[in-house]
Amino acid sequence: MLERIKKKAQAILDALDSPESELSIVIVDDAEIAALNQEYLHHHGPTNVISFPMQEGDFSGVNPGLLGDVVISIDTAENESRDAGIDIEERFDELLVHGILHLFGYDHVVDREEEKIMEEKSRELLVLLRKKGEDEWRD
Repeated sequence: MLERIKKKAQAILDALDSPESELSIVIVDDAEIAALNQEYLHHHGPTNVISFPMQEGDFSGVNPGLLGDVVISIDTAENESRDAGIDIEERFDELLVHGILHLFGYDHVVDREEEKIMEEKSRELLVLLRKKGEDEWRD
């Protein structure tokens, strides 16, 4: 499964014209993501994904190839997949795409137009991942 996640992340980076960029993907439970959500975003409780971009702030120029971290709660992903009636891997892929897009500066909170742009790019990347098919994602 971890190799499949790496391949999918690389496919996303390739599609975003950034094949040499680096990021970390951290899979946590609801308790861990709730603690991060409180400490860094000042929001109470768990969420599905949090991105920590390294291309922003005082030290953004230290390593231009380092995009940042994507933290995904597997607990929340499982609950959301069950609620939506989709496979956990499909929901995980959605969260992975969403988190990586945040590292590239996409935002859905700023305004409705930005949200539309991010949603369209998300759809585009998810279609790409599905087209690559299960044969490419084998561990």
